[in-house]
Amino acid sequence: MFVYAALLYPLTLQATELKGRVIRVLDGDTIEVLQDEKPVRIRLANIDAPEKKQAFGRRSTNQLKGLVVAQPVTVTYTQTDRYGRIIGHVFTTNGIEANRWMVQSGAAWVYEHYNTDKALPALQQEAQQQKRGLWADRQPVPPWVWRHKNN
Repeated sequence: MFVYAALLYPLTLQATELKGRVIRVLDGDTIEVLQDEKPVRIRLANIDAPEKKQAFGRRSTNQLKGLVVAQPVTVTYTQTDRYGRIIGHVFTTNGIEANRWMVQSGAAWVYEHYNTDKALPALQQEAQQQKRGLWADRQPVPPWVWRHKNN
Protein backbone atom coordinates (compact mmCIF):
# COMPACT_ATOMS: atom_id res chain seq x y z
CA MET A 1 0.00 0.00 0.00
CA PHE A 2 2.79 2.46 0.93
CA VAL A 3 4.67 1.81 -2.32
CA TYR A 4 1.50 2.46 -4.30
CA ALA A 5 0.87 5.72 -2.39
CA ALA A 6 4.47 6.81 -3.01
CA LEU A 7 3.98 6.31 -6.74
CA LEU A 8 0.79 8.35 -6.76
CA TYR A 9 2.16 11.15 -4.58
CA PRO A 10 5.85 11.67 -5.27
CA LEU A 11 7.86 13.17 -2.45
CA THR A 12 8.51 16.88 -2.67
CA LEU A 13 12.11 17.97 -2.86
CA GLN A 14 13.52 19.07 0.46
CA ALA A 15 15.75 22.13 0.38
CA THR A 16 19.29 21.50 1.51
CA GLU A 17 21.36 24.13 3.27
CA LEU A 18 25.05 24.79 2.86
CA LYS A 19 27.07 27.28 4.93
CA GLY A 20 30.51 28.59 4.09
CA ARG A 21 32.63 31.56 3.10
CA VAL A 22 32.67 32.94 -0.44
CA ILE A 23 36.20 32.45 -1.78
CA ARG A 24 35.61 33.49 -5.37
CA VAL A 25 33.13 35.28 -7.60
CA LEU A 26 33.44 33.89 -11.12
CA ASP A 27 30.83 36.17 -12.70
CA GLY A 28 27.58 37.91 -11.85
CA ASP A 29 25.71 34.67 -11.18
CA THR A 30 28.36 32.14 -10.11
CA ILE A 31 30.39 31.94 -6.89
CA GLU A 32 32.57 29.45 -5.04
CA VAL A 33 31.95 28.79 -1.37
CA LEU A 34 34.46 27.06 0.88
CA GLN A 35 32.69 24.39 2.90
CA ASP A 36 34.61 21.87 5.00
CA GLU A 37 37.86 22.92 3.28
CA LYS A 38 36.39 22.13 -0.16
CA PRO A 39 35.32 24.68 -2.80
CA VAL A 40 31.71 24.29 -3.90
CA ARG A 41 30.52 26.07 -7.06
CA ILE A 42 27.15 27.80 -6.76
CA ARG A 43 25.00 29.13 -9.63
CA LEU A 44 22.54 31.73 -8.35
CA ALA A 45 19.04 30.42 -9.06
CA ASN A 46 16.50 32.27 -11.20
CA ILE A 47 18.87 34.93 -12.56
CA ASP A 48 21.17 35.36 -15.53
CA ALA A 49 23.92 37.97 -15.38
CA PRO A 50 25.78 39.47 -18.34
CA GLU A 51 28.75 37.41 -19.53
CA LYS A 52 32.24 38.69 -18.72
CA LYS A 53 32.89 39.88 -22.29
CA GLN A 54 29.39 41.29 -22.64
CA ALA A 55 28.48 44.92 -21.92
CA PHE A 56 28.07 45.35 -18.15
CA GLY A 57 29.61 41.90 -17.52
CA ARG A 58 32.51 43.11 -15.39
CA ARG A 59 30.34 45.55 -13.51
CA SER A 60 27.86 42.79 -12.71
CA THR A 61 30.68 40.58 -11.43
CA ASN A 62 32.04 43.43 -9.31
CA GLN A 63 28.62 44.12 -7.81
CA LEU A 64 28.32 40.53 -6.66
CA LYS A 65 31.90 40.63 -5.35
CA GLY A 66 31.08 43.72 -3.34
CA LEU A 67 28.19 41.93 -1.67
CA VAL A 68 29.57 38.46 -0.94
CA VAL A 69 33.33 37.98 -1.50
CA ALA A 70 35.12 36.79 1.66
CA GLN A 71 31.78 36.80 3.48
CA PRO A 72 30.00 33.93 5.21
CA VAL A 73 26.83 32.90 3.36
CA THR A 74 24.04 30.38 3.60
CA VAL A 75 22.94 28.67 0.39
CA THR A 76 19.61 26.87 0.11
CA TYR A 77 19.13 24.55 -2.84
CA THR A 78 17.24 21.57 -4.22
CA GLN A 79 19.22 20.74 -7.36
CA THR A 80 22.45 20.83 -9.30
CA ASP A 81 22.96 21.60 -12.98
CA ARG A 82 24.60 19.60 -15.76
CA TYR A 83 27.98 21.15 -14.85
CA GLY A 84 27.73 19.94 -11.25
CA ARG A 85 27.06 23.40 -9.83
CA ILE A 86 24.55 23.82 -7.05
CA ILE A 87 21.60 25.95 -8.18
CA GLY A 88 20.86 27.95 -5.07
CA HIS A 89 19.65 30.99 -3.22
CA VAL A 90 22.56 32.80 -1.56
CA PHE A 91 21.92 34.70 1.68
CA THR A 92 24.35 37.02 3.48
CA THR A 93 24.55 37.03 7.27
CA ASN A 94 22.39 40.15 7.40
CA GLY A 95 19.63 38.42 5.41
CA ILE A 96 20.14 39.85 1.92
CA GLU A 97 19.37 37.33 -0.80
CA ALA A 98 22.06 37.90 -3.43
CA ASN A 99 19.85 36.56 -6.23
CA ARG A 100 17.14 39.16 -5.67
CA TRP A 101 19.67 41.89 -4.91
CA MET A 102 21.40 41.38 -8.27
CA VAL A 103 18.12 41.79 -10.16
CA GLN A 104 16.92 44.70 -8.04
CA SER A 105 20.20 46.58 -8.53
CA GLY A 106 20.11 46.06 -12.31
CA ALA A 107 23.09 43.71 -12.35
CA ALA A 108 21.22 40.65 -13.70
CA TRP A 109 18.11 39.61 -15.58
CA VAL A 110 15.36 37.36 -14.33
CA TYR A 111 16.09 34.04 -16.05
CA GLU A 112 12.49 33.75 -17.21
CA HIS A 113 12.74 30.23 -18.61
CA TYR A 114 13.90 28.86 -15.23
CA ASN A 115 12.49 31.39 -12.76
CA THR A 116 10.53 30.05 -9.79
CA ASP A 117 10.65 33.24 -7.66
CA LYS A 118 7.42 35.19 -8.13
CA ALA A 119 8.95 38.36 -6.63
CA LEU A 120 11.73 38.70 -9.23
CA PRO A 121 9.75 40.09 -12.20
CA ALA A 122 8.53 43.04 -10.09
CA LEU A 123 12.08 43.69 -8.85
CA GLN A 124 13.33 43.68 -12.44
CA GLN A 125 10.55 46.02 -13.55
CA GLU A 126 11.47 48.42 -10.74
CA ALA A 127 15.15 48.33 -11.80
CA GLN A 128 14.11 49.00 -15.42
CA GLN A 129 11.91 51.95 -14.46
CA GLN A 130 14.66 53.44 -12.30
CA LYS A 131 17.28 52.74 -15.03
CA ARG A 132 19.51 50.96 -12.54
CA GLY A 133 22.65 49.21 -13.71
CA LEU A 134 22.33 47.55 -17.10
CA TRP A 135 18.91 49.17 -17.57
CA ALA A 136 20.63 52.54 -18.09
CA ASP A 137 21.54 51.18 -21.54
CA ARG A 138 18.92 51.91 -24.20
CA GLN A 139 18.86 48.33 -25.49
CA PRO A 140 20.54 45.92 -23.09
CA VAL A 141 21.05 42.47 -24.59
CA PRO A 142 19.97 39.53 -22.42
CA PRO A 143 22.82 37.08 -21.72
CA TRP A 144 21.02 34.17 -23.39
CA VAL A 145 20.74 36.20 -26.62
CA TRP A 146 24.38 37.34 -26.36
CA ARG A 147 25.59 33.75 -25.82
CA HIS A 148 23.61 32.54 -28.84
CA LYS A 149 25.18 35.21 -31.07
CA ASN A 150 28.72 34.82 -29.71
CA ASN A 151 29.13 31.05 -29.36
